[in-house]
Amino acid sequence: MPVRVSIIATVKNEEGSVRRLLDSLAAQTRQPDELVFVDGGSADKTVKVLKRYATESGLPLRVLVCPDTNISQGRNAAIAAARGDVIASTDAGVRLVPIWLEELVRPFEGETREDSVNVVSGFFLPDPQSAFETAMGATVLPALADIDPNRFLPSSRSVAFQKKAWQEVGGYPEWLDYCEDLIFDFKLRELYGPFPFAPRAIAYFRPRSNLKAFFKQYYRYARGDGKADLWRKRHAVRYLTYLLVTPLLLLLGFWRNPLWWLLLLAGAAVYLWTPYRRLRPMMADYGWLDKVRAILWVPIIRVVGDIAKMIGYPAGWLWRLKHKGKERVKWR
Repeated sequence: MPVRVSIIATVKNEEGSVRRLLDSLAAQTRQPDELVFVDGGSADKTVKVLKRYATESGLPLRVLVCPDTNISQGRNAAIAAARGDVIASTDAGVRLVPIWLEELVRPFEGETREDSVNVVSGFFLPDPQSAFETAMGATVLPALADIDPNRFLPSSRSVAFQKKAWQEVGGYPEWLDYCEDLIFDFKLRELYGPFPFAPRAIAYFRPRSNLKAFFKQYYRYARGDGKADLWRKRHAVRYLTYLLVTPLLLLLGFWRNPLWWLLLLAGAAVYLWTPYRRLRPMMADYGWLDKVRAILWVPIIRVVGDIAKMIGYPAGWLWRLKHKGKERVKWR
């Protein structure tokens, strides 16, 4: 039995990129009943672009302007205003495959529909435009072969859920500006268990195009981890590796025997194996010079990302300590 579906997204200063998302939405094989976009206070012509596109294309798009809202607040506002029973969430700056919505919604409807389905995970892949962006995608994003569907936590650039499920978990955590979709996922999984996985519901998005933007992005992600008290062990291992194990092996190589450096090289090879495994098929059509560039960028991106995380995580923890005891940060 068909269900009423609303697509929601948040936008801010996306004048130059939002048309790509809109074009991919207009090309969906399964059209939504409505689209609700929340603009967080754009200083450019994003809202005008959205409204003009809706008029020219006939997309059932509503635009809500909510200045000074973060992503969580924007998503909650969009979902609250949506009329659909099923919410499909995506982001500005992505390009959706034509069967994206069809694949996400399939478990919720049809003669074989299971009423127990509350959340469906879509997938996302990089859409690189340069050797650097290709290396970035291979370094920081999972390939489909890396995914365990029973453990996968979807990004809100490609996920669908019952509106009642959103209500039952209290929506997205508005006190978080980053990592908010992870907390939302954790709360949904606690109620409903593992989510059905729709690997063909793919959202393509462009990785950061330079190290400065990447550093800022991963600093914010790690700050969000600290605010939400996520991944303590992962961050502890990173500090241990960079601040103790690596300096110790370097010193042992200088003072004792250079063979200690072989252990350091072996650790680096293990650490970089997965990005290079992902990178190889991504470079199939590249010339030799771009292949060399991408190969050389991988360790640089890895180290810069780790440094950003090591700086961002304590910043998040300091924020959490200042807000200790407040009900809003107690999500577990």
